[in-house]
Amino acid sequence: MKEPRRRTLQDVADAAGLSKAATSYALRGLRGSPETQSRVLRVASELGYTVDPVARALAGGRSSNVVIVGSLRDLWQQDLAVMLSRALAEQALSASIADVDASPAREEAVLAALNSRQVDAVVALPVDPSALYWADVPDDIRLVSIGDALAHRPDSPVVLFDNATGVGTGLRHLAELGHRTVGVLAPALPATPGRPAEMLATSLGAELGLVVTVTATPAAVGEAADATERLLRTAPRPTALLCLSDSIAFGAYAAARRVGLEVPLDLSVLGYDDSAMAPLVEPQLSTFAWDETAIVDAAVDALRTPLDELDAEPRRHVFRPDFMPRGSTASPA
Repeated sequence: MKEPRRRTLQDVADAAGLSKAATSYALRGLRGSPETQSRVLRVASELGYTVDPVARALAGGRSSNVVIVGSLRDLWQQDLAVMLSRALAEQALSASIADVDASPAREEAVLAALNSRQVDAVVALPVDPSALYWADVPDDIRLVSIGDALAHRPDSPVVLFDNATGVGTGLRHLAELGHRTVGVLAPALPATPGRPAEMLATSLGAELGLVVTVTATPAAVGEAADATERLLRTAPRPTALLCLSDSIAFGAYAAARRVGLEVPLDLSVLGYDDSAMAPLVEPQLSTFAWDETAIVDAAVDALRTPLDELDAEPRRHVFRPDFMPRGSTASPA
């Protein structure tokens, strides 16, 4: 026997003769006359409509356990986790931060422990967005991802980055300077398939006539330095690096010193985050700035809004980067 279709906010709005927004406000007692609010509540009851309990709890400030999942050795993720924690506190919500250190195994373990911690919501900067373990997160825990959509939780809101603009701008900048051999250092694991920025780098590089080599490395300065050093000791070595994390770019600076290369005279380096350290290193790091405040606001709004009030498009917020040219790129010697 087929189960009856779950009633949506649109059903209530149609029956009450109101817009979707007005219906939502009336249900939450935020706007509308007492008569309108009463009528909307009656219609909702007659239709059997129930408000998303997770969003209701978060919107009312009841939740005391929102977990932020990320890899904190990546300096940009570290800063974003702090900003998320502060933004949640401003909404009378508290948060804990779980460091998974770019490890799918640690990410899976953190998610498996959510039930015992009475977690209401998770904001994730996922290590492996294609992993099956995301499907095991209980439905009554709201999931919002930043950076990648979760393949096995397709209805979860997601904050995405316009990597086509970022990667394309970076590669065109290097091509216009005269570089033809470019190394792309990516924080994804080799076992994580289909990460869009890495795939874009290969396809866009080919269009620009570049020889692009993609190398996976942890987004931690020390390990990134080791991976970059190995790349720079390989013949023919790249004359420029596009690092998809500023933490990786700082590691590239260290690797260049180890092998006796000067940035940017011998090696151009591009970052991707515009972290607080980017203008402090020498030479100042050319990189891409993202509107972190807007990214955090979008993630918090997605937590607090009932899923049936999020249309298909608003569930996917896409942010475009701004190129910040500084001193770390130049024409090849």
